[in-house]
Amino acid sequence: MTLKVTERRWPKILTQPAPIQYEEKDHMIKRTLSAAGIVVACCVAMLIVNILHFRFFTVNVVLYDALMDTVIAVVLVLAVYLAIVRRRSMLSGLEVALCVLIGFLLSSFYALSVPTIIDRSLSFYILEKIAQRGGGIQQSGFAQIFKDEYLPEHRLVDIRLTEQLNSGTVKIEDGCVSLTPRGEHMVAFSRFYRLNMLPKKREIMGKLSDDLVDPFRNSKQAADYKCKPKPN
Repeated sequence: MTLKVTERRWPKILTQPAPIQYEEKDHMIKRTLSAAGIVVACCVAMLIVNILHFRFFTVNVVLYDALMDTVIAVVLVLAVYLAIVRRRSMLSGLEVALCVLIGFLLSSFYALSVPTIIDRSLSFYILEKIAQRGGGIQQSGFAQIFKDEYLPEHRLVDIRLTEQLNSGTVKIEDGCVSLTPRGEHMVAFSRFYRLNMLPKKREIMGKLSDDLVDPFRNSKQAADYKCKPKPN
């Protein structure tokens, strides 16, 4: 009696690669890289446009102009994509739109955080002033520094009035600065937010305070600077 020995064969799924799965994985990687490329292109284009704009062209308001640079950069990237890359792209129109939107949001975050904060930040000024004075300043001297140095060095009054004029929130007539209707709405919103949304227990020099919720609470008028009524 002879025994018939049969050769055991493993299923092909265990012994042979699945080329279809590899192709799908490779396709997904290429799509991901394409999407990331669009986002990075928007951010890089914004940096280039912003640097060229700030170095060689007129800037009215840093924040508004930086946001405008973001829009220009996104439009340029989208134009290049539609003219050159679109035919070879693996992404759908919706995916491209989402990538451009992400690039726009990241670029807008840069515009809101980096140039605007450095331009307006009193905190950065304090650090720069300490460095300018050799690395240390007496605490009692900061009030005098803000009054005698900060205002003229940063042309604070001139630049802030320029921003408000460009924003349409104030107008200047015969040397009198007054609110426009838009400015009145902005004041109403800021006062409401300050009184109701800002922290009421904020640490200021080691003590909890709500002074900044209503900074005019104990305000003292140093001089009579109201505009004189126009003669009839």
